[in-house]
Amino acid sequence: MSTPFELLLDLDQRARANSDGLPAQQDLKQYWSGVGFSLAGERCVAPLSEVAEILHVPDSITMVPGVKSWIKGVANSRGRLLPVMDLGEFLGLEPSSASTTRRILVLEQGDLICGLIVDGVQGMQHFEADTFSDCIPASTSEALQPLLAGSYQREASYLVFSLFTLAEHASFMQVALETA
Repeated sequence: MSTPFELLLDLDQRARANSDGLPAQQDLKQYWSGVGFSLAGERCVAPLSEVAEILHVPDSITMVPGVKSWIKGVANSRGRLLPVMDLGEFLGLEPSSASTTRRILVLEQGDLICGLIVDGVQGMQHFEADTFSDCIPASTSEALQPLLAGSYQREASYLVFSLFTLAEHASFMQVALETA
């Protein structure tokens, strides 16, 4: 006659012998996410942390006198004045889409709040972290290159565009027309 402990030990051994074992642990992939947008035919992606919100281009933008042409004016965004700037025009690029697809990426960095008009927004984009390359494709416009941190590869190459780097760009803050 077996003791209760011996019966439990026998049951444990039979259960282990007939079990399939634990499933194999799968490697979890790391992902990087950003907001996809197009600018002059280029596929770009901005880090999520650099885009405060995405807006439709408002019907009424109040022009501001004495500023460069890429400053489109100010718009009312939920009760606050939002300076609106055409990012492609600032960079000297031609828009590649109809005005109906254009959107505004809102940048908030410290005291700076502004809206940047881009040709279109594709929403959140997710990339496997190991597809990042700090090399920028040679075909990329020279105007974009100083604002790029690299690219991610999926079905196509997405350029990582830093809005914060743009905000620190010397000529970005020079909005007034130069007078003689």
